[in-house]
Amino acid sequence: MSYILFEDHSAVSLLPLTALKPVYYLRIGIDTIIEKWHRYFGESLFTTCRSYLFQKYGRLAATPSILVNGKFIPTRKLIYHIKQLKPNQVLIYQDEIVAANVPTDFFHQDLQQTLPKGMFYSFQKIEYTEEHLIYIHYPWDIFTHNHKVILQDFNDLVPRDYIPIPVDPYTRMYEPENIYVERGAKIYAAVLNATEGPIYIGKNAEIMEGTVIRGPFVLGEGSVLKMGAKMYGDTTIGPYCKIGGEVANSVFMSYSNKAHDGYVGNSVIGSWCNLGADTNTSNLKNNYSKINAWNYEKQGVIATNLQFCGLIMGDHSKSGINTMFNTGTVVGVGCNIFDAAFPPKYIPDFSWGSAAFFQRYDIEKLLDTAKAMYQRRGLTLKEDEITILRYWYAMTK
Repeated sequence: MSYILFEDHSAVSLLPLTALKPVYYLRIGIDTIIEKWHRYFGESLFTTCRSYLFQKYGRLAATPSILVNGKFIPTRKLIYHIKQLKPNQVLIYQDEIVAANVPTDFFHQDLQQTLPKGMFYSFQKIEYTEEHLIYIHYPWDIFTHNHKVILQDFNDLVPRDYIPIPVDPYTRMYEPENIYVERGAKIYAAVLNATEGPIYIGKNAEIMEGTVIRGPFVLGEGSVLKMGAKMYGDTTIGPYCKIGGEVANSVFMSYSNKAHDGYVGNSVIGSWCNLGADTNTSNLKNNYSKINAWNYEKQGVIATNLQFCGLIMGDHSKSGINTMFNTGTVVGVGCNIFDAAFPPKYIPDFSWGSAAFFQRYDIEKLLDTAKAMYQRRGLTLKEDEITILRYWYAMTK
């Protein structure tokens, strides 16, 4: 039996984070959602997604398969129930499709799209009530659920017989049994406090002098915390990021920088982003009321029902020095923002300018910037990535 991750309507509600990648490539907890599913299904895991992403991310199986909703976080109990599904049965959780065992002729249908619930109307419905499941539907669900997912991932990934590796004598660890440091990581004169939750330090990561960390916290492979950084709990810094200043309850996807002072709280930052020195996010309104934010699916502002919500930033976006983002700001893909005044709370994809005036960012200039950023990391912007960027540029024009 093969298992195929698919996307549903949440792929639109999760924009701009899902503009250039499928839902299941988003990061929450220690790793991406697809990496969590891969731990259970291994080489029997396949993928489908929206058509313009399929060449890079899709891989369909030709055999009878179980379709699995890529917005869900897997658990051992859930995996067991998915494997028990019989042909033409669909697993439901809180009116959301979790998985469906589909016959061979099902693949005559076009799977390169977000699959609607109605596609499974004739299937036998099985309600899942074993436990509370976590899934992401809006961008802010990522930082809201990050605490629980870090704890779950830590229990799944850290060997039971793990023996903490030695660190320099000037580093202080509180509850070191809850701190996992992979080989090659470097820690200098830092404070790691795991009394409130575990801390996971990826291989070849670096924590510079004077850094203070409170768990639950994740630092991805090859990432760097700059001198004097202050990292609060429920935060994930993905692979190959450079982070300084103060960060709380936020997720940086990968290859993004916030190298200098400034505060980022209750936020999700995409890949290949750069926040200039002293960029700050507001995550709490002065009157303590609930925060609204832009939603791509509704094409308007919706209620987050959160008192704390900072910045949602799509891939390849940048902010200049001293940029201030208001509560619940959504920045699209490929934006370049500069000015000390508050920009609008919704900045459309490929916008270039300041609070006073925005214009359409030229795609060739954006690609030149992206290529330069890749080169700084010893990488090359690939043709399939360029194709996806050009497609999204045309779609949002």
